[in-house]
Amino acid sequence: MRTRVLDSWAVLEWISGRDPAAGRVASLLAESEAGTARLFISAINVGEVYYFLRKNHSQALAESWRESSETFPVTIEVPAMNEIWDAALIKGRYPIAYADAFAAALALKYRCPLVTGDPELRSVSDLELDWIGRP
Repeated sequence: MRTRVLDSWAVLEWISGRDPAAGRVASLLAESEAGTARLFISAINVGEVYYFLRKNHSQALAESWRESSETFPVTIEVPAMNEIWDAALIKGRYPIAYADAFAAALALKYRCPLVTGDPELRSVSDLELDWIGRP
């Protein structure tokens, strides 16, 4: 069974319907619902999607995400202290956003690709990317 971690960028592209990322995320979600793939996302990234939608779109869209995240076919992981330290170490070593460090740490924890199109994440060594952004 394929395992993947989603970052905020991937989820926001899916919500916005921007291809090619939206179609790829939709396919992964369908596979997860069918039980043929395992998807994870950090709770930090779930919160990042919420604040981004609220700040840049509307309260209604942010609240819709909040409600739908409860039935999202993705395991939402709340980081434990050791995972917070792992993310902080990644943030300290690479020029990426703090929330991105949690997505990277989660992908490294599960030794699986991180689904993203965020160019910042290309700088993280030892991180396998499932690139869904523009080339």
